[in-house]
Amino acid sequence: MAPTAVVEVDLKGQLPKIASGKVRDLFAVDENTLLFVTSDRISAYDVVMKNGIPHKGALLTAMSVFWFHYLQDKIPTLKTHFLTDALPESLETSLDPSLVALLRPRSVQVRRLHVVPIESIVRGYIAGSAWSEYKKLGAVNGIALQAGLVEGQKLDAPLWTPSTKAEAGMKDENISPERARALIGDGRIAREIERLSLEIYTAAASRAEEVGIILADTKLEFGLDEAGDVVLVDEVLTSDSSRFWLKATWEENLGRAQPSFDKQYLRDWLVSQGLKGKGNVVIPEEVASQTAARYREAYQMLTGGEFRSK
Repeated sequence: MAPTAVVEVDLKGQLPKIASGKVRDLFAVDENTLLFVTSDRISAYDVVMKNGIPHKGALLTAMSVFWFHYLQDKIPTLKTHFLTDALPESLETSLDPSLVALLRPRSVQVRRLHVVPIESIVRGYIAGSAWSEYKKLGAVNGIALQAGLVEGQKLDAPLWTPSTKAEAGMKDENISPERARALIGDGRIAREIERLSLEIYTAAASRAEEVGIILADTKLEFGLDEAGDVVLVDEVLTSDSSRFWLKATWEENLGRAQPSFDKQYLRDWLVSQGLKGKGNVVIPEEVASQTAARYREAYQMLTGGEFRSK
């Protein structure tokens, strides 16, 4: 692994920066195209750690690219914002070769679209905030569920459980499908987002089960193109946006938190150290290494290929 993580992305003024999120930095290539650069930053409990996970950005980028291709093969009518994982030629020729080498595996060019202001979450199993709400109210996002469910249990059918898309520094809020439809403001668009979300989850969950992984839930985002069609945007089915569990141990762990291929290892460490929600946290090397190993294993199982940074 690289000795240090890429936590700051600097294009030396070659492209204007549009936004900087918890993990990604967005730059304008032209009026129709954005460059997404996925850093090695990692967040937990809505707080970005001071140091990152080496190669994480490249892994997330490679996983998203895999899923963009896979989903378009399985759902031919699906539109995505993905254009290419090649850098703009202007950066290839103007930047120092060492910086280009860092950017290549972390970058994708995408269509510049109007983003719908909700997080579109699909849950096939009950875990995380859904489990917390169910224990208190017997419902998830206002959707009443049967009594007697245990943590990690498979739901009768996948649920569309959207949340707000919070501004930087704020927390997303789980909301009912009815409130999400009101926020979207267009019934046709809301129905299409719900339909596509469930269809994407079903296709991805089937692929995951083929290789021994359970896709417990995933967060998707959508935009609108010039024709008003709904388009899949942002990262897709990565270990940052999804809960992946090992199928072989799922049943024996019912009723408690499942071991997962995501940043749960980091979350557990933060809780154990009394650092949940705290700022300026430096991740120890061992925690970073263990987290990276889980990301890498998920990538290799799901895609069927070895991870090699470009």
